[in-house]
This record gives sequence, C-alpha cells and structure tokens, in this order.
Amino acid sequence: MNIWLIFILVMILSIIIQSTLNSKFNKYSKVPLPGGMSGAETALKMLHDNGIYDVRVIPTNGMLTDHYNPQTKTVALSEGVYDSRSVAAAAVAAHECGHAVQHAKGYAPLKMRSALVPVVTFSSNIVQWVILLGIILINVFPALLWFGIGLFAMTTIFSFITLPVEINASRRAVAWLSNAGITDAKTQPMAIDALKWAAYTYVIAALGSLATLLYYIGIARRN
Repeated sequence: MNIWLIFILVMILSIIIQSTLNSKFNKYSKVPLPGGMSGAETALKMLHDNGIYDVRVIPTNGMLTDHYNPQTKTVALSEGVYDSRSVAAAAVAAHECGHAVQHAKGYAPLKMRSALVPVVTFSSNIVQWVILLGIILINVFPALLWFGIGLFAMTTIFSFITLPVEINASRRAVAWLSNAGITDAKTQPMAIDALKWAAYTYVIAALGSLATLLYYIGIARRN
C-alpha cells in the first residue's frame, strides 16, 4: 500500500512539474534576450569561451528535445531554441553546452553516465519482458525475477547519476550567462528559474525509478 501511495505521489508531482516547466518555458520564450543573440549563437559563444571548437551546434525537431551527444560532439537545439532570441532559448542552449564543457574537462559523473549508456540501452530493451516472465515463473524459476530486478537497477542507478550531471550543467550555464553578459539583472533570475524546473524533472524521474525498483523487490521477497 505504501508503495502505491508513493507511485501516486510521484505521478502527481511529475504532472505538476512538467506542466510548470512548459509554462515557464512558454513565459520566458516571450522575453527577449538583452543582447538579441539566438540560441544557436549563444551556444557557439559559450563553447568558444570555454576553448571548445570541435563541437557543432545543429537544429533538431520537437519541443525541449535539446541534448548534447558526446559521441558525435554535437549540441542539438530544438525548434523553439535554435533560432529563438529569448531568455528561455539562451538558458537551454547554455545548459546543453554545459554538458559539452563537462565532456571537455572530463567531468567524472558524465564519464560514468556515458559508460552506462550501452548497458542501460540493452537493459531497457528487455527488462520489462524479463520481469514479466520472472513474475509468471516465480515459483519455478525465482532467479529470473531477480535477474530482471538487477537489469532494472541499472536504469535506476543511471537516473541518479544523471542528477549531478544535469545540476552541474545548469550551474555552469547560469554562471556563464551572467559572467559573459548574456543575461542582465532582470533576465538572469528567469534563466535560473527555467533551469531549476527542468532539473526537477530529472529528480522526479529518479524517484519514480527507485519506487518501481522497490516495488519489484517487494514482489520477489514476498514470494
């Protein structure tokens, strides 16, 4: 019963956080950046200011689909960020470049997360089927469910390692935005607020993954 209450709480918080994030992004997307730079221009400046010249800034489809790919060394900015000259666009672009800076400086949590990507990708493709079969065959082959739990635990670990990576990228972003004069006294708090709510989505995702892991462990232990 306690686990189900946690699931409900996490779901409610997830809806609230995602809704608030979308609202904040839409609000700050209407606030022009003092210097008038686009998201793409902001990203390039942050990269160059940090001595990074081998990372490309490219557009990508979708809303809030922005990401940094360390394999291809590309910062992909979504439709509402790449050409936009708003505070929201600058905050998102700087955040993604924060990951590029982490990569260039060998930031340990990012290296750990990158190392887990192949394992997590493999796990996520089969884990639900393994756990389902493990529950069905729990009285015949209990080790299968524990194997599935082990696979799911990798995704939970990945979620928690992601937290310091995302938080650190945001800290790098807001510090650079202020130091480089991209934002001013009026717009800097807006950039901080937007990135704060984006970070909350990763926190709630990690908590949801942990709750699910504990639920599966509870099933295994009861049987």
